[in-house]
Amino acid sequence: MPTPAMRVLITSPIFPPDLGGPSVYVPSIGRFLVERGHEVKVIAFCSDPAPSGHPFEVESIARGPLPVRYLVAFWRVFREAKNFDVIYVQEHLAYLHVLAAKLRRVPCMIRIMVDGSWEISHRKGWCGDDDIVTFQGKRYSWKVSLVQRLQRTWWRWAKHIITCSDFLRGILVNTYGVEGEKVQTIFNAYHGPPTESVSETRGEAREALGLRQDRRYLLTVCRLMVWKQVDRIIEALRGLPEDVELVVCGDGPELETWQALARSLGVEERVHFRGNVAHELVPLYIRAADIFVLYSRYEGLSHTLIEVQTLGTTAVASAVCGNPEVISDGETGRLVPLEDPEALTRVLTETLADPALMERLAEAGRAAADRFSRTETFTKVEEALISASRGAVGCSRKGESPENRPTSGS
Repeated sequence: MPTPAMRVLITSPIFPPDLGGPSVYVPSIGRFLVERGHEVKVIAFCSDPAPSGHPFEVESIARGPLPVRYLVAFWRVFREAKNFDVIYVQEHLAYLHVLAAKLRRVPCMIRIMVDGSWEISHRKGWCGDDDIVTFQGKRYSWKVSLVQRLQRTWWRWAKHIITCSDFLRGILVNTYGVEGEKVQTIFNAYHGPPTESVSETRGEAREALGLRQDRRYLLTVCRLMVWKQVDRIIEALRGLPEDVELVVCGDGPELETWQALARSLGVEERVHFRGNVAHELVPLYIRAADIFVLYSRYEGLSHTLIEVQTLGTTAVASAVCGNPEVISDGETGRLVPLEDPEALTRVLTETLADPALMERLAEAGRAAADRFSRTETFTKVEEALISASRGAVGCSRKGESPENRPTSGS
């Protein structure tokens, strides 16, 4: 019999126009579910008070003090949960979101993009400058332990957990002891426009974006967080020819620090901070670039790296976390050891000097990107949501608890 339609409430820590993985993923999965006949609503932290242009309702939570924002999010999820069959949480301080679902007795599925206890501890300075891998094997203060216990709690309350890479799944199962059958790896998907619609040549893309034709451009697209290490790419410019410049798309707390770094190194004129560019312009920037660079200390599984491969631009990335699950070094791109600025400069120099190599890597990357297709990956997410909501789909719109709701076979 046909699968009954679900009502899915999605929560997200960011949403367009703000840049970042969830702001790419959530509109795309929401649209997919609507196209498959499901009802979707999104509650998201968003700088736009009234996001529009989506085939589902978006309820925006404005910027403000973090505790206030999360209390507002808790109330709105709690208020709305009774009208939905499943809550799909994009994890980011997820405790109150999952608690709201639990109090409403509505099934909850979480999608993991990072070890949240590490991200919080790193931002607060509780784990020093330890990277996510080092963090897994050390003991820290009571503050870190508290966050880890809270994280285990909301994972325990969730009915199912999706991780975007095998790297992250290993952390949940091996470090935190989450049951293996509860955690499923589903890769991120390509969320950009149809590749045939991105027909601009490199020269045409540069003209549209106001970039010079007589320069070679490195590109990075990210939230300007400390672990994205855009500073390392800026430093690498000093060892690259004068005609090589860097375009940085994104905003975040490190913007002013990295602008000051470019000035202090004398490369200010070669670094172009473009801010939060519109999502529809990102493919143009990818087309305009000679090389896309992602030298972060942490990536779950980069949406932008997938988009870069799909659109056929050479990628250079740090050899950490989920990046090797996207790039095979020397075959579909280049991987660089973390915390080795000399290696980054060397790999960029070698790659820029060999146009034939760049073309070969770009073509191989484009062929390998088929495994990140939206239909293949999102169908798995839909199946996981249906499984998580089993016993809830098909209930009335108001107030029935899951144990009183008919099953899909009733």
